[in-house]
Amino acid sequence: MLIIMKPNSTPQQIETVVNTAKVHGLTPHITHGVETTIIAAVGEFHTPTMDPFEALEGVESVKRISQPFKLGSRQVHPENSIFPIDGFTVGGDDIVIMAGPCSVESRSQILETAHAVREAGANALRGGVFKPRTSPYAFQGLGEEGLEYLAEAREQTGMPIVVEIMSQTQLDLMLKYVDVFQVGARNMQNFNLLRAIGETRKSVLLKRGLSATIEELLMSAEYILAGGNKQVLLCERGIRTFETATRNTTDINAIPVLKKLTHLPVILDPSHATGHADYVAAIARAAIAAGADGLIVEVHPDPAKAVSDGKQSLKPEKFAEMVKQVKAIAEIMGRCVAPINKSVTAGW
Repeated sequence: MLIIMKPNSTPQQIETVVNTAKVHGLTPHITHGVETTIIAAVGEFHTPTMDPFEALEGVESVKRISQPFKLGSRQVHPENSIFPIDGFTVGGDDIVIMAGPCSVESRSQILETAHAVREAGANALRGGVFKPRTSPYAFQGLGEEGLEYLAEAREQTGMPIVVEIMSQTQLDLMLKYVDVFQVGARNMQNFNLLRAIGETRKSVLLKRGLSATIEELLMSAEYILAGGNKQVLLCERGIRTFETATRNTTDINAIPVLKKLTHLPVILDPSHATGHADYVAAIARAAIAAGADGLIVEVHPDPAKAVSDGKQSLKPEKFAEMVKQVKAIAEIMGRCVAPINKSVTAGW
């Protein structure tokens, strides 16, 4: 349920509401707005009326949360969630761009890519070190060695790193290195993993599953939010349809739908959505026009020699062109691409 406090409610009155929620077996989540405080009391509430809360001092009104995703809904949090990620903010007027290779293949490869994408305007470096591959015989990633290379790239460029996590057993290791956890499409409903990440306070990029509905994506995000981790980014990466001309079908509809339903930032992945480098820039432009808060793009210095997803990876010069186009679209939309972190020199 949603408990809206009066604008002049006191901290003691808010505490009383929180304690009452706990007595009824509910978990309270507090959102302090500009004018009032909203308390989302989540759980099973078996009392037929709202009397236990409506009678409390300082309470203005009590409503039931109509959406199955409680903490992610705009009923609970009407304003956009805006939070920092080491050098930039996401969810506000700025468009953020995350870029890098599908897989970290070597020290030289990731350092070269990191400097190239930073120079082009990327805000964060993505790179896979544990790879969920369709074939068990395909390259599975460098593991901790790859994390060490990414950490070195972060030190040289000032960009935070975005890395996919596949299992809660990897959590302790990755907490030492990673700035943003990426939960891939195949793990969107790995609820044990989502619960574990919810107990951390690391930002999370949650990708939509291959055949998942928008509601299922939001319900997966709810697992993370329920654990107390509010720094969740939703990622549309294309869904599986009957069409075979592209790797997936980009659901551009999902961007405005998500922006209406939830306060969480929405990112689009044009690389996986299309599966082909020739289409990435066009879908990136469309995403920003549709209201996306950012992009995550695969970039490789030599896509023909990439060990994974080379076909959909942009060369650095093509990525730089895409960023210029995205900046132009963002300006039309009254937004701008987040400035890069200039606290670190580009030399290496």
